[in-house]
Amino acid sequence: MNLRQIEVFHALMTNGTTTRAAEVLRISQPAVSKAVQELERTVGFALFNRAKGRMSPTAEGRLFFREVETSFSGLIHLKSAAARIRDFGSGEIRVASLSALSTNVMPKVMRSFQKRHPQVAITFQARMSSSVKELVASGQFDVGVAADEIDLAGVIARPYASYQVAIALPPGHRLQGRAVIYPRDLHDENFVALAPEDTTRREAEAIFAKHGVKPKIVLETPYSTTIAAMVEAGLGCGMVNPITADPFLGRGMMIVPFEPAIHFRTLLLLPPQREPSTIVADFIEELLKGSSGV
Repeated sequence: MNLRQIEVFHALMTNGTTTRAAEVLRISQPAVSKAVQELERTVGFALFNRAKGRMSPTAEGRLFFREVETSFSGLIHLKSAAARIRDFGSGEIRVASLSALSTNVMPKVMRSFQKRHPQVAITFQARMSSSVKELVASGQFDVGVAADEIDLAGVIARPYASYQVAIALPPGHRLQGRAVIYPRDLHDENFVALAPEDTTRREAEAIFAKHGVKPKIVLETPYSTTIAAMVEAGLGCGMVNPITADPFLGRGMMIVPFEPAIHFRTLLLLPPQREPSTIVADFIEELLKGSSGV
């Protein structure tokens, strides 16, 4: 007994005649008859009565067909699963991102992707960049976006987007009328700083040292969104990603360009030694469209 014989038997039972079964299967009528005869020899009983060129199922044939239908539905499910895996990988995608992009860039990317692939389940987590890297390196997540200060061992990394730093100012701050803020403007100012390991903070500290400037750090945090919230609350000014600060604007807080230019740089991370599935490749395509950095 083989799969082809079962397919022919199912087609014949479903369509009623060898002519129609042959058309559905795109084979000849003799091929249908031969497959049924071989199946009958294998099972050891007649599946059809043959009289005057017509075939009608026997009682045993009908009983056997019930079992075949159960198995055949499972086969159809397997074929569908295979097609889904071929076209979309597992039918789900797992994405991790640094917090700074989780409330602005990522929702737009997810929406565009979901419109293209409504059948694909998405798991998304916003984490610190080091955690994003670990999730991708371990193979638990398919795609990650992280800041460039991470250790790149164990992942495939490529540049993603770059965003020029702006200075966030609390309501009523003396620098709010400026078109540009320079290092000297921040000397001895209350300052909400990025975490010490952040490459953007290290670049800023090098610039401050070069100009003999020393802001008064009142709080440190790895999250640009937290800096914006703390600035809005009046703790001091701080360096932010403009797209992260956008939801806080119009409520008294302002952002002003900083010179010389410093950038928040992000990386697209992929697991090593794994070719992206079609669905992951499509998500990366949407990510690249959404990288509106300068």
